[in-house]
Amino acid sequence: MSLKKIAEMVGVSPSTVSRVLNNTVSTCASPELKEKIWEAAHSLNYVPNANARNLKTGRQPGGPNYKIAVILSRFHSLDTDPFFHELFQSIEEALFSHSCILHSVSNSGQTDLASLKTADGIIVLGRYSDDFLNQIKKYTRNIVGVDRNPTDYKIDEIICNGKTAAIKAMEHLLSLGHHKIGYIGDCSSESRYVGYCETLINRSIPLNYHYIRSTDQTFDSGYLAMQALMQQDITAVFCANDISALGAVKALSEALPATNFKRNGSTKKHPGISVISIDNIALSQTSSPLLTTVNIPKEDMGRMAVTVLIDRIRHKHSECLRVEFPCKIIERDSCFPLL
Repeated sequence: MSLKKIAEMVGVSPSTVSRVLNNTVSTCASPELKEKIWEAAHSLNYVPNANARNLKTGRQPGGPNYKIAVILSRFHSLDTDPFFHELFQSIEEALFSHSCILHSVSNSGQTDLASLKTADGIIVLGRYSDDFLNQIKKYTRNIVGVDRNPTDYKIDEIICNGKTAAIKAMEHLLSLGHHKIGYIGDCSSESRYVGYCETLINRSIPLNYHYIRSTDQTFDSGYLAMQALMQQDITAVFCANDISALGAVKALSEALPATNFKRNGSTKKHPGISVISIDNIALSQTSSPLLTTVNIPKEDMGRMAVTVLIDRIRHKHSECLRVEFPCKIIERDSCFPLL
C-alpha cells in the first residue's frame, strides 16, 4: 500500500517507485525524480517489507529494523550544503537497503538529545566539537562520523581527506602556471585550508594573506569573497567547496570579460581567473563554465557509513576505525593555463 501511496504523491507508477527504492536500475529515473520519491518515502516513514523481498530474491531473512539518527554537525539544514545533501541521499538509500528506519534528521543545535535514547545508532555529518561528541556518547556508543576532516579515532569515521584533496587542487593550478592563488573557505582548523597553505610553503611560494578570504562556505559568501579578491592580482582561486566556487564563478562572469583558451583541441571561454574546488556536486556539472573540482566519492562514503554503523551495533568490532576514500581531479572548463 505504501508504494502505491508514494507513487500517487510523486505522480509515477508503483513499479518506478519500487525500482528507485530498491536501487535495482540506476537509470530508471532522473536524480530529481529519485529525490522526490525518497522525500515521499521519508514523509510516510516507509520501511521495506524485508521478509517479502527475501522470499522473492531467495535471501535469508534480515535482522531487526535498526533506527538510525542523522545529525548535521556544522550546518542548519540539508538545503544549506549540496555536498551533504547528496551524501545524505546515499545514506538514506543504504539505510533502506538494510531495512533500517530513519529515526530523525536534526542539526547539532536543535537535536533533542533525550530522543537519541530510542535510536540504535547515529551518523554525524560534518565536523563536530569534542563537547558535542561527549554529549551524544552519553546515549550511545554506536556513532559514525562522515566528513573531509579526520579526527583522533574518537568514533568510527568515514572520510575523504580534505587536506589531500586541497593539495591535489593546488598542484593542478600550479601545473597550469598559476602562483598567485587565492583561497575562499573556512580557515578555522580546516584541513582544506591547511592543504592550501602547506602546498604554497612546500613550493617556496610566500603566503599572501590578502589572497585569503575566510567564509562560511556558502554560495553567497563565495560570491562576495570573489568580488573582494578581484581587487587583488590573483590569477586563480581555490575554493574549499563547490557551492562557494559557483558563487565565485558568478561574480567573475558578471565582472570580467570572457577569455578564450584551448582545451582538448577546442576553444573554451572563461571569465579571466581560474577556479577550482572540492566535492563534485551535481551542480558543478551544469555550471557555466563547467567547474573543475576534486571528486569526493559521496555515494561510497554514505554506503560505507551505514555498513560500519550496523557492524558496530551488532558488536562486530570494538576499536574505533577509519575508512578513508581516495579523491581525484575532475578536469572541466573553469581552469586554464596561465598565458
